[in-house]
Amino acid sequence: MLAALDLPGGASRIFEIGGPEQVCYGDIMREYARQRGLRRAMIPVPVLTPYLSSLWLGLVTPVYARIGRKLVEGLRNPTVVEDPAALDAFAIRPRGLREAIRRAMLNENHEYAQTRWSDALSSSGLQPRWGGVRFGTRIIDSRTATVVASPETAFAAIRCIGGKTGWYYGNWLWRLRGMIDLLVGGVGLRRGRRDSQHLRVGDAVDFWRVEAFDPDRLLRLQAEMKLSGRAWLEFEVTPAGDTSRIRQTAIFDPLGLFGLAY
Repeated sequence: MLAALDLPGGASRIFEIGGPEQVCYGDIMREYARQRGLRRAMIPVPVLTPYLSSLWLGLVTPVYARIGRKLVEGLRNPTVVEDPAALDAFAIRPRGLREAIRRAMLNENHEYAQTRWSDALSSSGLQPRWGGVRFGTRIIDSRTATVVASPETAFAAIRCIGGKTGWYYGNWLWRLRGMIDLLVGGVGLRRGRRDSQHLRVGDAVDFWRVEAFDPDRLLRLQAEMKLSGRAWLEFEVTPAGDTSRIRQTAIFDPLGLFGLAY
């Protein structure tokens, strides 16, 4: 749109914009699966209406059925560029499918890291009671507690989590998860911590790794245990008058059907 400002005035024109190659929807799904490390097989079916397709999408993907229905209905419309005039009028060259998907995934990760989980809402408009809120492909569960303490005091307990201190709730469940992780070839809880009181980015905390650390305010851990997907655990402390608000957020990015089941 910015490049169009430099075009000479005159009659209105319609430009068709498309990538350098022609691909079908199956090619797009295969390339996305390849970059995500997923194995997918295309199974043709004799009859499948947009409504049934949308229900299936809602079951096996993060897309809600009513959104999926619109996507499926759009499959009937060909989107092949027949007029290459845009390549002559503009110096911009569209990216290919592989690069476009790679960039989209990088941008998704960047947006994910910069967004407050408490601001994420389900596209259905309702807050589900199970498994947290979907944000893009991720499932998010966020909970808060208010404590009568300064942010420094409240964060001190968070800073010491894991290792010999253990986990403040369901510690035996964490130990059980660590044992299961060892059985399937993971690191388990045997790594502990480098220091029982202090943390820095890159430190190991049991089967987590410190991804972000802002003293007295933020701790984000990335999971390194065996699981079908990616997971993060984040703690954020904010002042609230004479008290402090602690927000704990669990984030899970499932990989395939096993990830959704997990």
